Amino acid sequence: MAIRFQPTLPADAVVMILPVEKDGIDRVEWSAHQTFRALALGAAAADRFTGEAGAMLELYAGEPVRRLVLLGVGGGDEPDWEKAGGAITARFGASGVTEVAVDLSGSSATAKAAARFAAAIVRRGWHHNVYRTKLPDKSKSTLEAVTIAGAPNGTEDAWAHEAAVTAGLELTRGLVTEPPNVLYPETFVERVRADVEGLGLEISVLDEAAMTELGMGALLAVSQGSVREARVLALKWSGAGEGDPALALVGKGVTFDTGGISLKPGPGMEDMKWDMGGAGAVVGAMKALATRRARANVIGVCGLVENMPDGAASRPGDVVTSMSGQTIEILNTDAEGRLVLGDVITWVQRTHRPGTIVDLATLTGAMIVSLGNEYGGVFANEDALADQLLAAGLATGDKLWRFPLSATYDKMIDSPIADMKNIGGKGAGSITAAQFVQRFVDEGVRWAHLDIAGMVWSDKAGATHDKGATGYGVRVLDRFVADNFEG
Repeated sequence: MAIRFQPTLPADAVVMILPVEKDGIDRVEWSAHQTFRALALGAAAADRFTGEAGAMLELYAGEPVRRLVLLGVGGGDEPDWEKAGGAITARFGASGVTEVAVDLSGSSATAKAAARFAAAIVRRGWHHNVYRTKLPDKSKSTLEAVTIAGAPNGTEDAWAHEAAVTAGLELTRGLVTEPPNVLYPETFVERVRADVEGLGLEISVLDEAAMTELGMGALLAVSQGSVREARVLALKWSGAGEGDPALALVGKGVTFDTGGISLKPGPGMEDMKWDMGGAGAVVGAMKALATRRARANVIGVCGLVENMPDGAASRPGDVVTSMSGQTIEILNTDAEGRLVLGDVITWVQRTHRPGTIVDLATLTGAMIVSLGNEYGGVFANEDALADQLLAAGLATGDKLWRFPLSATYDKMIDSPIADMKNIGGKGAGSITAAQFVQRFVDEGVRWAHLDIAGMVWSDKAGATHDKGATGYGVRVLDRFVADNFEG
């Protein structure tokens, strides 16, 4: 979808959209819309339209017939503008309308709010219809362009940043949506390599032979039941010049998770194609950073495996040795993501020496029990790091909620025959999983773990996404980098 910024409304605009703040219809600038003024005021009163964010009131008048849409923008803050932008696409995306125009000239939108508004229009329109051969006409996207008139100074610069993040989001959503017979570790690497070509990212890949030589026994234990070979994918962005990356982003990339020998229940197992949502968010964030030429040194690393239950699969009771040298008693093969993260975190520390690590994973069902589909969970070994991530989440809408870490929980994963076991007791499942991952973080390294199990896929549409893949994680990581790692 094309977004165009220009000083005034196009003379031939058929659908014109006029933002209205909460209880602010009396403050609307009607100079360009006098034909509709009396009709709009009367209709708003009759329909009890008050300008709630995302609310709409449509009016028709003139010859030829033209349409004015009053669009509620609530209190006028950035989240309300974002909700309003998404509402435009929800209403007109498949309506048969090909173009709409939005008049911001009389609004109080800031440049950042206007850019976020425009981004929501585009993001809400993303669909993955590759495999649909009989899509009904009423479901086909028709909206091709949105003209935004009278945006404040600085909007186009802010929009360039949002457009880069949108590109990252679309990569993430596409990966998360693909079926598991199409997307597996090798094809994940191929897709990402092709998508980021020319952006300046340094790409490296480890195959199973390399991982075996490095001693990645934990990650390989997850992969050994699958005919699909595992991969580690690293994307390095050196936007601040030569030197080790200051930040490593690590993603769990289980392209399909049956649970292994500890087989999941059949109903709902099809959802486990998105168990690579953490890796998807990492590569999407790296694309966003490279696209906007972020002034930071960051590396994104994905551990990519498929967890299957064949005769070679890991068994409950097995003991494996991780790259760190620590031994792990596998009590449940469905607690596999933490094994992947442990080895990848060890690898990135030994090869790139980042001062800060943030890992993302659809790690535990317990996180969905705790937070539902409203927040991702955050665990951190430093308060300041947790605060930075929480702030980035609030700023972008990728909300996070902090959980505790402590030695008391750590004892729950001690094993009688190995250094640790891969599950704790019945309670605190998300916390003990985080405690497990923490054991692979070197002393002095700032580390945070984001459990995003409830956030990468949605059964209902939101302000910036339709049903399906949300792209969660890309925005919060981009903002976290912008606020804390760019000079």
